[in-house]
Amino acid sequence: MKRFGTALILLALCHRALAMNAVADATAKFLAGLPVRGTPLENRSFDPEWATHAAELDRAWSRLEQEQLSKIQTWAPQFLGDFYNDRSSLFYMFSGPDFLYANAFFPRAQTYILCGKEPLGPIPNIDRISPDALPAALTNLRKSLDSVLSWSFFISKELRTDIAQTQLSGTLPVLYVFLARAGATIQSVSLVSADNDGKIVDNGKGPGVRIVFTKSAGPEQTLYYFTTDVSDDGIKSAPGFMKFCEKQAPGLSFLKAASYLMHENGFAEVREFLLGSSKVIVQDPSGIPRRFFDDSKWNIRYCGTYVGPVETFKKYIQPDLVNDYARTSPAPLNFGFGYEWQAARSSLMIAVRK
Repeated sequence: MKRFGTALILLALCHRALAMNAVADATAKFLAGLPVRGTPLENRSFDPEWATHAAELDRAWSRLEQEQLSKIQTWAPQFLGDFYNDRSSLFYMFSGPDFLYANAFFPRAQTYILCGKEPLGPIPNIDRISPDALPAALTNLRKSLDSVLSWSFFISKELRTDIAQTQLSGTLPVLYVFLARAGATIQSVSLVSADNDGKIVDNGKGPGVRIVFTKSAGPEQTLYYFTTDVSDDGIKSAPGFMKFCEKQAPGLSFLKAASYLMHENGFAEVREFLLGSSKVIVQDPSGIPRRFFDDSKWNIRYCGTYVGPVETFKKYIQPDLVNDYARTSPAPLNFGFGYEWQAARSSLMIAVRK
């Protein structure tokens, strides 16, 4: 009798977990403006404001597919070769919630590890948003997506303002939108932390999130996002995140619109981690400076046109990149990448460990 009672409890917990997962996936599709018929949020989609939200995102995504994603999907298999389908972990430092481009360049990664200073926020719950408050919440969510959909990168200061709103706050709603629009089905969402040894702990409050998802009939994949400081001082005071990354190495690395932070002495530790733990590094010039790549250890290929940094970061001009672009014949890029968001002015570097 006792064993039967235990079985009933386990069954009830299983049903509860499945229901929670169904709500998380429905929430992601709802926020992404995708159909939610037959889900727990179907009734909320009858609101004309949601229909407007869905139509606005459909238009934005159609433009994004035409100008960016479809071109990357053609470019990446050709220029990344086997790395395009590599199942290793992907490290994307200074990413903010940009799962969009991580998935576009490396759609098969088993584990995506993203980080930024932008706060995680609570797990989105549409039922806690009143009908009167929903229109403003959805409008603000679209506003937080504007820069990455238009220029391929988040403007950190503006993003932090947008995601600080009362409803749908933090980076999680943005991650939900990108996952749903990538065709993912969310299996589970957990707020987690990393202890000082790099072990992931389910603590229900963050500063990290673990999202397990599937795409089509593919295997399970996992997305981690951590709110953390990866400066040398930040790692010293809270080493757990980098210890966790070390356990996932070797992996793939992706850097875009990284504020030239690793050009500074205060980010030596994360720079050395990526150089020592990556099989391939795909980046724009704001990532790891060219001078740190040892030619005896790396094969480097360039794409696009190096025009130097934008005005905000003009002091980070790299003469060695100027020389490399002049003496090689980089393949052109037909999509924008990084701060120089116009395709004709964008540059990209692929460094493969020998």
